[in-house]
Amino acid sequence: MPTGPTSSSRDARQQHVAGGGRSRAFGWGRALHAGRLGTASLLLSVLAATAPLMVVAGVMPTTFGVMGVVGLPLLFVILGAVLGLFSLGYAELSRHVYNAGAFYSYIARGLGGTAGTGAALVALVTYSAMQIGLYGIFGYECSRLSAVYLHTSVAWWVPALAGLVVVGVLGWWKIDFNARLLGLLLIVETLLIVVFDAAAFTGPGAEGLSLQAFDPHTLNGAGVGTALCFCLAGFVGFEQAPVYAEETSRPHVVVARVMFLAVGCVAVFFAVSSWALTVAAGPSQIVPMARQESAGLLFLLAEGRLGGTFTDALHVLFVTGIFASALSFHNVVARYAFTMGRERLLPAFLGRTHNASGAPALGSLLQSLLSLVVVLVFAATDHRPVGDPTGPVLHLFTWLGNVGALGIMLLMAVSCLAVIVFFARRGAARAQRWRLVASAVAGIALSVIATYTVKDFGVLLAARPGSPPAWVLPGVIALAAAVGLLQGVVLRTVRPELHARIGLGNQAFQPERATPGSAQRPPRTTPRRREV
Repeated sequence: MPTGPTSSSRDARQQHVAGGGRSRAFGWGRALHAGRLGTASLLLSVLAATAPLMVVAGVMPTTFGVMGVVGLPLLFVILGAVLGLFSLGYAELSRHVYNAGAFYSYIARGLGGTAGTGAALVALVTYSAMQIGLYGIFGYECSRLSAVYLHTSVAWWVPALAGLVVVGVLGWWKIDFNARLLGLLLIVETLLIVVFDAAAFTGPGAEGLSLQAFDPHTLNGAGVGTALCFCLAGFVGFEQAPVYAEETSRPHVVVARVMFLAVGCVAVFFAVSSWALTVAAGPSQIVPMARQESAGLLFLLAEGRLGGTFTDALHVLFVTGIFASALSFHNVVARYAFTMGRERLLPAFLGRTHNASGAPALGSLLQSLLSLVVVLVFAATDHRPVGDPTGPVLHLFTWLGNVGALGIMLLMAVSCLAVIVFFARRGAARAQRWRLVASAVAGIALSVIATYTVKDFGVLLAARPGSPPAWVLPGVIALAAAVGLLQGVVLRTVRPELHARIGLGNQAFQPERATPGSAQRPPRTTPRRREV
């Protein structure tokens, strides 16, 4: 909602400009509405994608149990350092390339338009997979809650479809409203985890307040490489900040700030929470308990210390946290589709925004329809009894979630190379040398983790290494990259003028026209709005 002294006539004129000549309140525009997000709202929006309760209740027990790695807290610290190095270059590039395309725009500006088209399709497939997969675990957990508290048997796909509709509707609303909703859910969810952590530290298990989880010797097992894949999935979301660059009040300042804050918050929060689990169970018991209880580990440890009412609240917030994550990823996919439509990498009609909300409504609708098709396919092929997690969790959520995690790792690794080339080509390598070194180190580390991910994809899926999903699912990312690169080659030959514009987006800021290291505030196309 506008908060400044802007008149309705001025607002209509601004909508006319942003909408490419259409001034109707419910018409279509060509630009995202600027100035809707400030530091706090953007930070809460990207952190919501990490779904902290889902990581603590799901990812951490799985990593403890399947990989047998006690030093999970130390892995989060290590990954926090690696992603901090990644952010040094990535955040600096966000000051120079002002585009909601984020990953693919950065790669295009550093490595060329053809590489950018490959990255664009990989990003679209990656974030779509992450978002659609969440409907599986959301539907399953809602079905479980219905059975436990309402004594009603509901197939998982019923609440999954209901959640899909609600997310789709919210995708058409103003991003600042979405940010407030996501922030509220995230804060409540985080507070409950903090309460559990405090209870674990004040009432530790039989082995007391042990620091063994931070001992490097606990990382000697064969499962450390694969455990890094699980842990990195917990960070997914912080890299989304540049996607909202065109909707922030001061993108050249806010986006970089949010990325560093997000990496730091996630690393510290997950390191402390995973340590709390080891303290509550005991370092020598955490692995066998995780293998026995799986996703029920957190709830078992919480009930023994904080009672049944608190545990019930955890169950409910577990579901709302998944919903918040699905909404956050949905917004990202919609903006990638919008940017690709604007640059004609997808049909041009996707490069439209709704004048009333400034949301990329057609990109949002596309993602909703795609999600609907995938959920219906999994529902139609799931003939197991109600309450069986195989279809919604072990297949829909696990398969697509791991495809998404792999794609994001590869995009981050390639982005590190793009950062180095971008500044080197502009004669700024000496001025940015420490950021380029940091990007090189992060790129190597991320490439190693991605290699482990592909090698152990069968382990991540809890499937045999040679089974079809173990090679077909990573092949989805490879196919997306190949098709995108082919599209880039064709465009360079057939439509060179279009190929040359890949990564420019709204052309609010073009580094070729500025001096290296300079920053420029993009022109404002909508009324100023107060930061939230």
